[in-house]
Amino acid sequence: MFIGKVVIVTGAGKGIGQEVAVQYASKGAKVMIAEKDKKASEYTKRLIIENGGVAEVCVTDVSKPDEIITLIEKTVATYGTIDILINNAGVSCWTSPYDLNVEEWDKVININLRGVFLCAREAAKVMKENGGGSIVNMASTRALMSEPNSEAYAASKGGIVALTHALALSLGKNRIRVNAISPGWIETGDYEQLRTTDHIQHPAQRVGRPSDIARACFYLTAEENDFITGINHIVDGGMTRKMMY
Repeated sequence: MFIGKVVIVTGAGKGIGQEVAVQYASKGAKVMIAEKDKKASEYTKRLIIENGGVAEVCVTDVSKPDEIITLIEKTVATYGTIDILINNAGVSCWTSPYDLNVEEWDKVININLRGVFLCAREAAKVMKENGGGSIVNMASTRALMSEPNSEAYAASKGGIVALTHALALSLGKNRIRVNAISPGWIETGDYEQLRTTDHIQHPAQRVGRPSDIARACFYLTAEENDFITGINHIVDGGMTRKMMY
């Protein structure tokens, strides 16, 4: 399905991003690992190479526009084009709105939202010249529901959902599809340490895994699904549909 496709995954050093990168490589894609942590990047690359995949690393901080441009240039220089971009890099901040300072707010917005826009824009410039492509932006169910003290994160993820459908309209004429995924609880630590109560609170009867998000990425970026664009695909085991009162 993805043999020979060129895929950029941001925030691919661990968790969801790492799994997405590894899974695309397992399907025959050529992966560019975009991650600001060099050691984590190299570990992801090693996982891919040891399993016969193709991957390179571009150490990238998506809060820095010049590094995003370098990422795109390096990908094209290495693989010749860009077919798929997975905008996964992100940070969180759990600070009371009474105490949240401008620097903390700007850090979250610049990485989670501005970084998504700039990566999408620069990748789209390449996709436009090569017949199209697919972009997936990683939002969150926290774009739709919240806990206290999550203002910066919620705003960034809500912004991603809106940005996604705006980009889908702007880029569609160039055969570039843009969709979002909103993960719910995706356990990136020790899955075996989860409790029964953690699992059964979900209508799906289990907590999510990074592989669930990788498969959602496959669905949204598959060429045969070219009628799907502008959506926010919620992958949360049904939790956002569960009445809590």
